Amino acid sequence: MARFQRSGFRGQGSTFVRFSRFIFGLGFLSVAATTVFAASNSADALHLHLQIIAPAAQLSPGASSEAGLYFKLDPGWHVYWQNAGDSGEPPHILWTLPDGITAGPLQFPAPQRLPLGPLMDFGYENEVLFPFNLDVASTAKPGPVALHAKAAWLVCREVCIPGKAELEVDRIIAAAGARVAAVSPDMVSPDREIYDRLAGQLPKPLPTADTAVFQPTASGFRLAVSTGQRETQAVFFPEDQNIVDNPAPQTVAPTKTGFVLDLKKDSSLTANPSQLKGVIELSGGRNYEIAAMPGSVAVAPAFSFAALARIVGLAFLGGLLLNLMPCVFPVLFLKVLALVNSGNEEKHKLRAHGFVYTVGILVSFWALVALLLGLRAAGATLGWGFQFQSPVFLSLMAALLFFLGLSLAGQFEIGLTLTSAGGSLAAKQGYAGSFFTGVLAVVVATPCTAPFMGAAIGYALAQPAAVTFAVFTALALGLAAPYVALTLQPAWTRLLPRPGVWMDILKQAISVPIFGTVIWLAWVVAQAYGANLLLALLAVFLLLAIAGWFLGRWPTKRWSTVIAGLILLAALVVCITVPRELAGAAAPTSTQPSSGGAAAGSTWQPWSADAVQHALAAGQPVFVDFTASWCLSCQVNERVALDRPEVMQAFAAGNVVLLRADWTREDPAITQALTDLGRSGVPVYALYTPGQSTPQLLPQVLTPGIVRDALAELPKSAATN
Repeated sequence: MARFQRSGFRGQGSTFVRFSRFIFGLGFLSVAATTVFAASNSADALHLHLQIIAPAAQLSPGASSEAGLYFKLDPGWHVYWQNAGDSGEPPHILWTLPDGITAGPLQFPAPQRLPLGPLMDFGYENEVLFPFNLDVASTAKPGPVALHAKAAWLVCREVCIPGKAELEVDRIIAAAGARVAAVSPDMVSPDREIYDRLAGQLPKPLPTADTAVFQPTASGFRLAVSTGQRETQAVFFPEDQNIVDNPAPQTVAPTKTGFVLDLKKDSSLTANPSQLKGVIELSGGRNYEIAAMPGSVAVAPAFSFAALARIVGLAFLGGLLLNLMPCVFPVLFLKVLALVNSGNEEKHKLRAHGFVYTVGILVSFWALVALLLGLRAAGATLGWGFQFQSPVFLSLMAALLFFLGLSLAGQFEIGLTLTSAGGSLAAKQGYAGSFFTGVLAVVVATPCTAPFMGAAIGYALAQPAAVTFAVFTALALGLAAPYVALTLQPAWTRLLPRPGVWMDILKQAISVPIFGTVIWLAWVVAQAYGANLLLALLAVFLLLAIAGWFLGRWPTKRWSTVIAGLILLAALVVCITVPRELAGAAAPTSTQPSSGGAAAGSTWQPWSADAVQHALAAGQPVFVDFTASWCLSCQVNERVALDRPEVMQAFAAGNVVLLRADWTREDPAITQALTDLGRSGVPVYALYTPGQSTPQLLPQVLTPGIVRDALAELPKSAATN
């Protein structure tokens, strides 16, 4: 089955099939290859009829006339598009024309996908017209002219047969300014009918109001096209060879204004193209030329009620487990401590506290999700925990927890303290304390991603707003559930110790993990934004300590409260203004490459999409650690699992390239990579294997055994390259 090409057989994966075509084709050449010499505008060859279509009987000087090369094919046979696909060759035409007449290039209608075994060709069956223009110069000499052409083609079915023919069309060049003579119906009408019927199949330029962007993925490209309406069918034909794996299925995901198409890249592709050019064929025979530029593409997972129920369950379970994370547990413990102290209250009051605490969590989650969706609608690319990428937020959070720690340690009493107990003040502010405890629980929970939360949040943020709020509501209810359960069953509080002096001691002890969290936040600030911002934060801590001293030394004096308020205001101003000024000149994060480079499996290198693709193209597995300095779960996993000597040895033995994607500061490329993996926050651990379209995602809580087991499943060829 021979298919002759401009540059030999394309690709490497089907060399045997293509060579077989060549051998079989040679057997036909002596009897099947057609050469037609005829001074006619049409010719008959094996399995096709071809003709030059020129509807105008007269050509006008200084004007352009419509024309085309027409093929009528036997059933099952085909000729080729400009990119023939895995093999083949498009038709060619070479002109011999009088002075003053030029012929434009052949234009190609949108093709069909033509599978043949493991290959995929692009071409045309039944009939096709390749339009072109005949341009006549204003200086062309009037009179009869002969337009002579040599056409060549390749026509294929199970075998391929090259052919060529000489065609000639006689026309008249009218005198300059002369009126074009009437056309003989017998001569022109058939040409006009063919031209008018088929010339409209040319793809149109994509309207200026529509857009086309593409994004490289681990296995290929994600192409997003906006047409202003929901599209359920789409096929992409690449203009350039060796970019897209032609036989691979093309998965369509409709969007409100168009579609997203997942394409598999060609196995020989070593570098991503600067543009993705080609033709898109849509439902109803609509065809458009596109030249997609690189950009961010996100596709929402298909919605189903079964999937929603499963994700809601995961979100609720993730919220439950979030109470045990080091970010949240101290806050929950404070609330349980307050519950012990108020154990003598009436049942309805305890339940009211649980309800108000839940409302505080729900309102905080809803506000956070509304902000996140609003910013995304405005074009921002954000994920779970995005606020911890702001130096202002980090500073304010550290200052709040430091001030709370001073109060818990006994320097002063906050009127709205979360652990206030007894007295008229508690009676007035107790519910407010419950509400703001819920708020604080959500605030400190956002840098943590508990097990089961990653998939739930990633799914939720890619869905319509109603689904997003439903999933986050389940997450909020899971976070609130342990405390609410105690308030609904007051009898369970009998298992807890009775109130006493021990509560004050324990309250002071709780300040230790609070101050530990403050130290961690200060470290995050230093890691992400440098020593100057850390110095400003320490100055804020000093101001807060002075304000706390005034509140503790003269707790009932109004003037003391005023002075403390002014100092707190100064600390607030520093937290808001200084980070904005210093963050732009901050030092880069700590995941810079080590000097001298590193071999695979020996050290962590900075992540980039190109680094992943380059390693996979070289046949090396890739492990990506999506992390952030403010993510406590990430830091724990790195120390107890990823950086352990036995795990690093397993990485080296598997020839695994180690990449660390640091999301401490805002990075749209990392955010988009997380979105592609169906996640919206860290930690995420992805193991890429050469030849596989999607990576393996490891659990969000790692052990050395989990990592080693995943590496043990790598193909031997990948591990030994």
